[in-house]
Amino acid sequence: MRKTLSLALPLAALVLLAAAPLVASAYQLGLLLGMATYVTLASAWALFSGHTRYISLATVAFYGTGAYTVAVLNESLPYPVVLAVAGVIGAGLALVVGLSTLRLAGIYFVIFSFGLSELIRELITWYEVNVTGTLGRYIFLDITARGIYWQMLALGAFTIGLTAWIHRRRLGLALRVIGDDETVAAHSGIHLARVKLIVFVLASTIITLAGAIASPRWVYVEPSIVFNPTVSFLTVIMALLGGANRLWGPALGAVPLFLVFEWLSSDFPDTYPIILGLLFIAVVFVLPNGVLAGIERLRQRRKA
Repeated sequence: MRKTLSLALPLAALVLLAAAPLVASAYQLGLLLGMATYVTLASAWALFSGHTRYISLATVAFYGTGAYTVAVLNESLPYPVVLAVAGVIGAGLALVVGLSTLRLAGIYFVIFSFGLSELIRELITWYEVNVTGTLGRYIFLDITARGIYWQMLALGAFTIGLTAWIHRRRLGLALRVIGDDETVAAHSGIHLARVKLIVFVLASTIITLAGAIASPRWVYVEPSIVFNPTVSFLTVIMALLGGANRLWGPALGAVPLFLVFEWLSSDFPDTYPIILGLLFIAVVFVLPNGVLAGIERLRQRRKA
């Protein structure tokens, strides 16, 4: 009975969310699309970083790569093929990055992941200015906001489903052991590099596809738009707030924080980055394991 409910409730919620654009206004649809995007990004980020505890700030590197792939290829290839190409490029980039950097840990990995986003942005900017002679591209695709939302919702549902599947497999157990102690994991026979690389590539491919799906919403893109580092920081804050090592934690953090950030960015545009930084610090120090873990601790104290 409990297992049936655990499946029925998410499916019912998914159906309601899929039907929401049919009655939502244009503004409400924009909010739904933003929430679906960040739920997908936060869930994909947590797929790798939630258990390994490798804090990655490279989210926007893959997100921007997906968006720019669509901008470059949208006039020459059918849209489904463009999405497939974006996914392959994201997986290839993640494979190269993972093979060269996943042996790093702690602050070194954080610094490199942030630098990767800046490196890709500067490389694309240099190429556009010096080779193509322009900076920025238009996206001409006959895709409505509803279509983008439904695609993003499907990708988000897939990401959460994939996370649940991995959690129940040996791969998920290996990730948890790696996050607790890599030395113990290595002595237990876990192939550290292989496990981390597989999950990193999966998460990065999903993030790349999220950028590709969201890109028609912009119509016009350039490196400074699609490689905005704020995307990486927001994703991390959302995942950590809800609980990056919990299945529904990233979604729990993404939905309310997206609405708060929308309000802050519109009403306090000048102080918004400062508030974002303070919130990031507060989440790390006050709720390092997320809201769900905090609620569980309160329940245990009451029982005691």
